[in-house]
Amino acid sequence: MYLLKRVYDFSTADLPAVLADRLWPRGVAKARLDGVLWLKSVTPPDELRRWFHQDPDMRYDEFCRRYRQALANEETQADLQQLRQLHARQNKLTLLTAAKTIERCHLPVLQCVLQGEIDIPNVSV
Repeated sequence: MYLLKRVYDFSTADLPAVLADRLWPRGVAKARLDGVLWLKSVTPPDELRRWFHQDPDMRYDEFCRRYRQALANEETQADLQQLRQLHARQNKLTLLTAAKTIERCHLPVLQCVLQGEIDIPNVSV
């Protein structure tokens, strides 16, 4: 099971966990996320992230499509495999982000890719 959670709500009960944000979350001490893997490589590229944040409501579907393409990149595959292996060890992995709205950020796309799903819920891809 993959859990999606805001980093500000993280507790050690959520381990194993990965911070899937390119930037370190504001106001969060690194010691608070001890044991959490920080993988910037599985996050949306900076250019895509900036483009999306200009109009998140209107651009979400296209953002999901582009992010899925970015995750298909050969260099990202080893890190995605690392996450799948981490998940397989305990049949659980918490994906963390500082995004305010988890349902409309990159984590649902990452979750679907990790699970091998083609469709992203509530998104027409």
